[in-house]
Amino acid sequence: MQAEQGLKIEEILPGSLAEKSGLLAGDILISINSHMLRDPIDFMYYSGDDNLDMKVRREDKEFDIKITRKDEIEFGIEFKCLKVTTCRNNCMFCFVRQLPKGLRKTLYIKDEDYRMSFLYGNYITLSNLSAADKKRIVEQRLSPLYISVHSTNRPVRNKLLGNPKGPDIMKELKFFFDNKLRFNAQIVLCPGYNDGKELQQTINNLYRFYPYVLSIAVVPVGLTMHRKQNIRPVEKEDAEQALKTIGTAQKRFLKKHGNPIVYGADELYLKAGRPLPPLKEYGDLYQIENGVGMVPLFLSQTKKVKIPRILPHKKKFLTFTGVSFYPFLKKFTDKIMEKSNVILDVFPVENRFFGKSITVAGLLTGRDVIKTILDSTDGYEMILVPDVVLNSDDKFLDDVTLSDIKDALGIYIKKISSTPEGLIKGISEAA
Repeated sequence: MQAEQGLKIEEILPGSLAEKSGLLAGDILISINSHMLRDPIDFMYYSGDDNLDMKVRREDKEFDIKITRKDEIEFGIEFKCLKVTTCRNNCMFCFVRQLPKGLRKTLYIKDEDYRMSFLYGNYITLSNLSAADKKRIVEQRLSPLYISVHSTNRPVRNKLLGNPKGPDIMKELKFFFDNKLRFNAQIVLCPGYNDGKELQQTINNLYRFYPYVLSIAVVPVGLTMHRKQNIRPVEKEDAEQALKTIGTAQKRFLKKHGNPIVYGADELYLKAGRPLPPLKEYGDLYQIENGVGMVPLFLSQTKKVKIPRILPHKKKFLTFTGVSFYPFLKKFTDKIMEKSNVILDVFPVENRFFGKSITVAGLLTGRDVIKTILDSTDGYEMILVPDVVLNSDDKFLDDVTLSDIKDALGIYIKKISSTPEGLIKGISEAA
């Protein structure tokens, strides 16, 4: 968290360099080696030296702490989350604007903060960068950033952004290119707006910035039943055409660079009814959190994980996932049951909260999970809950907790990692 001047420490980790240096929770770090601290990124950047002269405020007193790093001991300071810069666009497909009322307040924050992009991979449109922001990005080499491009045709892009004064994205990206700053670009595919020839032109224009554009992801627009904008979802034919355009570009880029550069989201392949490419074709998985290569990674992991004869006696477990991922998870759970004495059933949960078109597990609500398996828990020992459906406080999007699920269904609950290994580990630890 940014104090009036400096950064307020929220927590000092035991055994850390900060603890050994005498820093305390509640202290305010004012500067490091005469560099004023604005936010945690400044701390990360300036604390990398071996010799640090830190100015600290504790209550009403200021003093200096000198630190010399001699080994790899963790610094061990935690700050509160950044106060983020919010978005001034009105994107016609903005997911936040498609949320119903009554959810927790943090879900309605539309961030447009280059710092969050650098730290957490959040996507930004570059619509609000100041000259000072650009100067800092260059000086501190804050890259790669994750940039929502959608279209390089300025009128089309500004229409999608709902911002007639949006900047020329090609000029903004040229700034990154000229300063050798890397970035990942995404194109949210909106039928009738940035598909067809527009998509082809956008991919070609972004390619001009290679190798500083690390990847280009094409993802289908996500639409809930609460949307107010007149925009239609990506259908099978749209997905097929987009993958054709992507495939043509990939062949050209592979031939020239050995790098496909542009990738289609897993959901495009599912909508088109086409098999997903093997994991090796996804490179460094720059945009896996954007749903690009997530399923191929899971399938690759299932081939490597060891499935032991897990329990000395037969037990029954159940788990769940979104509709789109269900066939892939079901195939793996069937494999587990073939090779062990465990019964593991998986339920596809239809998203009634946001609408049937939302099929990913990460947007499931606790209420929909409860409704789906309410009458199907008899005889099961435990529900294995994938962590992808929970936030850092172990709450679903609708604030339903793991305890709420346990109370409603009358069955033990265990959170697991959303990986093949996590599923195996969850079962093994329940023995």
